[in-house]
Amino acid sequence: MTTFMLTDTTAGKISAQLTQLRHQMGAPAIGMVLTLIVVCEERDQYDSLRAASEAAREHPSRIIVVINREPDETNRLDAELRIGESTPGEVVVLRLYGELTDHADSVVSPLLLPDTPVVAWWPGLAPEVMSKDPVGMLAQRRISDARGSRDGGVESLVTRAKGYAPGDTDLSWARLTPWRSLLAAAFDQPTGKVRKGTVEASPGNPSAPLLAAWLSERLGAPVKVADSDGPGLTAVRLTLADGVLAVIRSDARLATLSRPGQPDRNVALARRQTAELLSEELRRLDSDEIYGAAVKRLARSHKS
Repeated sequence: MTTFMLTDTTAGKISAQLTQLRHQMGAPAIGMVLTLIVVCEERDQYDSLRAASEAAREHPSRIIVVINREPDETNRLDAELRIGESTPGEVVVLRLYGELTDHADSVVSPLLLPDTPVVAWWPGLAPEVMSKDPVGMLAQRRISDARGSRDGGVESLVTRAKGYAPGDTDLSWARLTPWRSLLAAAFDQPTGKVRKGTVEASPGNPSAPLLAAWLSERLGAPVKVADSDGPGLTAVRLTLADGVLAVIRSDARLATLSRPGQPDRNVALARRQTAELLSEELRRLDSDEIYGAAVKRLARSHKS
């Protein structure tokens, strides 16, 4: 891998240096399928970049990491460029100082790959309305993570709902994909109408009320959230006319599916790493209308 540092530079010089490094390495940009912009704080950049790089093994990308440093300092742009076999695609780490911290879009825009989709990801604190954020306006897909927010997770999802626009999503939703798939499969056989339900999870887990909102939306029945010892989501219990349909996860790998009149069976339901969640979101670049409906339902129930 080749790493190149540029201090007090410009976007034009960064782009020129990338072109030069590609020619030296014999690694053209034509194999990259998207640009992934990661907006994070310095303390989060290592884990965020590692997850993005792992996701890029499935989706070769130009990864642009934007780190806003000291807004009171003199305007300056520092960059770190990485190209090589151990890095799928290209990595550009930008550190912005001074007034540039308010104009990240003007720095990022010249570095976007031409004629390819743009995805923006905020691993920590995300703007209240992602689609109106300067960086968010560059992207077709905008990803937040309520679990990394400062306001308790659930409040972050309520904020997401108020400012929702097609193309928005949250990793709390991706964490639910195995649960949603398993629950949907459980209804492939006739089960009768669901009367009520409960989602159990560790306190403050943002995925729990989102799953409850999705179930309420799809089943037309009240589904509440209850605390458990965790970790994460631990159970879903749906009350039917003849008993309870339940998915209970006792560890981070396996769950037990119980249905009235049928023997219990073990099913795989592993907790997934951030890179896997990000890879899932990068597979679809169109609007996720089901997420939109679920997060809006959550906001309505939270208000009431």
